[in-house]
Amino acid sequence: MWLAVLGVAVIPQRAFWDLDLYRYWMWLGVNVDLWPVLDVAWVYPAGALLPMLLAGIGGLGYGAGYAIVWCLGITALDAAALAVLLRRRNGLAAGWWWTAFLLLLGPVAMGRLDAVVAPLVVVGLMWGLDRPGVASFLLTVGAWIKVAPGALVAPLFLVAHRPWRQVLGPAVAVSAVVTGTVIGLGGGDHVASFLTEQGSRGLQIEAPGATPWLLVGLLTPRIQRYMNQDINTWELVGPGTHAMADLLGAVFAIALAASAGLLWWRRQRLGIRLWTDRSERAELLVRGAMLITLAMLVFNKVGSPQYMGWLAGPVAVALALGLPGWQRTARWVLAVAAATQVIFPWLYGQVTYGGPGVTFLLAARNGVLVVLLWWTLRALVVRRDDEPAAALPEHETAAATR
Repeated sequence: MWLAVLGVAVIPQRAFWDLDLYRYWMWLGVNVDLWPVLDVAWVYPAGALLPMLLAGIGGLGYGAGYAIVWCLGITALDAAALAVLLRRRNGLAAGWWWTAFLLLLGPVAMGRLDAVVAPLVVVGLMWGLDRPGVASFLLTVGAWIKVAPGALVAPLFLVAHRPWRQVLGPAVAVSAVVTGTVIGLGGGDHVASFLTEQGSRGLQIEAPGATPWLLVGLLTPRIQRYMNQDINTWELVGPGTHAMADLLGAVFAIALAASAGLLWWRRQRLGIRLWTDRSERAELLVRGAMLITLAMLVFNKVGSPQYMGWLAGPVAVALALGLPGWQRTARWVLAVAAATQVIFPWLYGQVTYGGPGVTFLLAARNGVLVVLLWWTLRALVVRRDDEPAAALPEHETAAATR
C-alpha cells in the first residue's frame, strides 16, 4: 500500500511515469489499432503486452485507474511469492527480508515491468529442484516479459535430472506459443525486435561501467550528462564513453557465457555429490542464479533502478532454504535497494545535474555490486568439495509442496 500511495498519489510523475507510457501504448492499440510488436518494433518482448493490457481494466484514459489496477496486480504477485517462501522452514525470515527489500527499493519495485517478473523468479527458483518443469515455465514466461529471467534457465538446466525434457521442453513450448501467436496476429517482422531496439544506446548514467566517467564528470565539463530523447534515458557523453558502451555490449555476452561455463565447471567438480546431496544442488541453483544476475548488472551498459529488483529472487530463496553463507549478501543487497531508492526517485535530479553527494552514493552502490559479484564467484570457486552446503532434507520439500 505504501509503494502504491507513493507512486499513485505522492510522486506519480517521478515514480510511475513508466505506467503512463504503458497506458499510452495500450490506448494506441485499443483505439488506433497500432500495437507494439504486432505493428511496430518494440523494446520489450511480446509477453509484456499481457500485464500492460490487463491493467487497462482500470481505464486507458487519464486518471489513476490504470496505475491502481497495476498496483493491485503486482501486490497479488508479490503476495503469491511470499506465500511460497513461507512454506519453507526458514520462510518467515525470508518473507520479512523479501518485504523489506520491496520497501527499501521503493516505488520502482511496483511501478515498472520488472515488478511483474520479480515474484516469478522467486517462485521459479523456489520450485527449481522439485518442479523444474514449472520453474522453467515461469522463468521463460518472465523472459518473454522482461528478458532477464531467461538467463536463469542456465543454472536450472544444470541441476535438473532430465534437463532436456524438464527444462528445455517447457522453455521451447512457451516460446513457440508466444512467437506463434505474434506471427499469427501479423507481428512476425517484429517478434524479435526487443533484441535489437536498444543496441545503439549509449552509456547510461547509472550503469556500473559508467562510474569512472560519472566521478570524473564532477571535475571537468568534458563529461556531459544528457537526456537521450529517443529512449528517454540519461546517458554520459565524453572521451571514451562510446567506446565503453560498445565494449560493454560485447563483454555482457562474454560475461554470461563465462558465468555459465563456471557453473558447468562447478557441476562437474561436484560429480556424484550433486545428485546425492540435495543441499549442493540447491546451492548451485541459487548461487548460480545470483552469479548470472550480478553479471547482467555489472557488465550492462544500462543501469536502470528497477534492475536492482533482479537481486531479490536468489537471496530470498537462499534464505528460505537456510543455505549458509548468505547473511552478509542479504544485508548488502538490502543496502543496495535502499541506496537505489534514494538515488531514484528522490534525488535523481541531483544525479542528472552532477550533485556530488548523490553521485558518490551512486558510485558506492555500483561498487557494492562489484563486491557482491566477487563474493559470489569466490563462494563458487573457493569452497572445498568436502564442505557441506547446508542440511536440506529431502522430506522438507515434499511436505512444503503438498
